[in-house]
Amino acid sequence: MGAPRMALSYPADTLPDLLAGADPQRPAIGAPGRPWLSHGGLRQLSAATLAALNGFGIGRGDRVAIVLPNGPEMAAAFIAIAGAATTAPLNPAYKADEFDFYLADLNARALVIQQGMDSPARAVAAARGIPVITLVAGEAAGSFSLHPDAPMAGTPQHPGAAQADDVALVLHTSGTTSRPKIVPLRHVNVTASAVHIGAALRLAPDDCCLNIMPLFHIHGLMAAVLASLAAGASVCCTPGFNAFRFFAWFAEARPSWFTAVPTMHQALLQYAERNKAVIAAGRLRLLRSSSASLPPQVMAALEAAFGVPVIESYGMTEASHQMASNPLPPAERHAGSVGRAAGPELAIMAADGTLLAAGARGEVVIRGRNVTAGYEANPEANARAFTDGWFRTGDEGWLDAAGYLRLSGRLKEIINRGGEKVSPLEVDEVLMDHPAVQQVVTFAMPHPRLGEEVAAAVVLRPGMTADEAGLRDFAATRLTAFKVPRRVVFLDEIPKGATGKLQRIGLAERLGLGS
Repeated sequence: MGAPRMALSYPADTLPDLLAGADPQRPAIGAPGRPWLSHGGLRQLSAATLAALNGFGIGRGDRVAIVLPNGPEMAAAFIAIAGAATTAPLNPAYKADEFDFYLADLNARALVIQQGMDSPARAVAAARGIPVITLVAGEAAGSFSLHPDAPMAGTPQHPGAAQADDVALVLHTSGTTSRPKIVPLRHVNVTASAVHIGAALRLAPDDCCLNIMPLFHIHGLMAAVLASLAAGASVCCTPGFNAFRFFAWFAEARPSWFTAVPTMHQALLQYAERNKAVIAAGRLRLLRSSSASLPPQVMAALEAAFGVPVIESYGMTEASHQMASNPLPPAERHAGSVGRAAGPELAIMAADGTLLAAGARGEVVIRGRNVTAGYEANPEANARAFTDGWFRTGDEGWLDAAGYLRLSGRLKEIINRGGEKVSPLEVDEVLMDHPAVQQVVTFAMPHPRLGEEVAAAVVLRPGMTADEAGLRDFAATRLTAFKVPRRVVFLDEIPKGATGKLQRIGLAERLGLGS
């Protein structure tokens, strides 16, 4: 009953081997205003990093926390350090207590931090006795050298280049409702994911991705960086998302594609009209959207503004990012669907573990080479997450007759209104059709009798007006009465997480909406 995985061959089992076949003369990692680092230069950097880390007493299985600003050095450090040890990228915006939690939870063997970077991570690492290694950037984008703040020496327990079952990357889950869980991703997982993404997008050596995603997150690391480099292509790394500066970067880098979360795409739409000439002069081949549901209205507007197909994909950390993707033309892509299985097997499971037929709604489950073997030191979470070898994603959806996956939302975000289940995505999509609505997020609000009630937060288009009664009346023409939001609040900006995703859980409390 599962949707079959893509028929793929995997050229390598480790990250260094995956990148070994690229033309050494071709560009690999770039940044606005800086010379490019070639694929050959990246391989030399990786070899030098392996020798340096082994010389510091750090080897395979040792965890190296990385705190770097978004940019080419972060991309290159992930590639180079993962070839020798286990990378643990952390959000550079964390506060001291957050760094303290994550460095302790990871049992970090060392901290790599950029020269001159003002971060509480340094003091936290020092207080915990974790060696600090300063990264000094070179002239070419992504080039660097490593310099311990205090002498480091020793013989690693496991020296040498990475092996297939070594953990390349550890990331924490978002932890919205509980303690964050550690997700270990092996080399065999991340190399598979890079191949899956490259196949879905037909990446080739002449492609260039303009990265605007944070590189402490699986989306940017896998889709923008590793998938590009695995295809022998290039990635131009910006300092992070900035809608004002995007089109200047776009004009300089001349990317063939970029990937982003829906809120970023929506922000870019506000500047696309005045940059039509920049878009027309480029060589864009596609846009990719992932990590949250893309409203069909936004997909249509993006395709009109950029003149290329928008490929919506479905990913999560535990799958080393990509699980499903809409295909490129001439195959059909469907607005409102995250596409077909694009790497792992994909199925729909009932609560009792039964696999369901096409059209039946249940939990999305996956299995395959790119899926983590389990959370670290968390048998209770693993018992809940795995059933008969399938990983339970926590997302609700169904497969249509053509094998395209339709999502109705996170199971924990589905609103339970007195026993009636409401999909926030369904309400979002209806409200997005109102001409005055620019952005919307539907969420659960406490109710004394029903348990939960439907509420929505809305951002209006500049210069346009609407009121709560008008939006509720508009929704009532398309939705059953119990799905119509009982409260609509108007905001200048909807709260987002560190990676730009809209936050449904906890929004009622943040907005002061009680019963």
